[in-house]
Amino acid sequence: MEFDYEKTVINIQDIITEIESGQLTLEEVFEKFSVAVADLQKCEDFLTKSQQKIDLLIETLEDDF
Repeated sequence: MEFDYEKTVINIQDIITEIESGQLTLEEVFEKFSVAVADLQKCEDFLTKSQQKIDLLIETLEDDF
């Protein structure tokens, strides 16, 4: 399955809303927080890899000129 950055960001926002609602038990907050942190790491990895690809493409273009 391909990583969906936008869907992951929406999931993180939903988790933040749930946590801020005050309706969750402390255990649920910790569980949701753990999921959000893992999702944030996935987003960071995706952005880092994407930036590396862009840098490589720019470097390749500069070498051609």
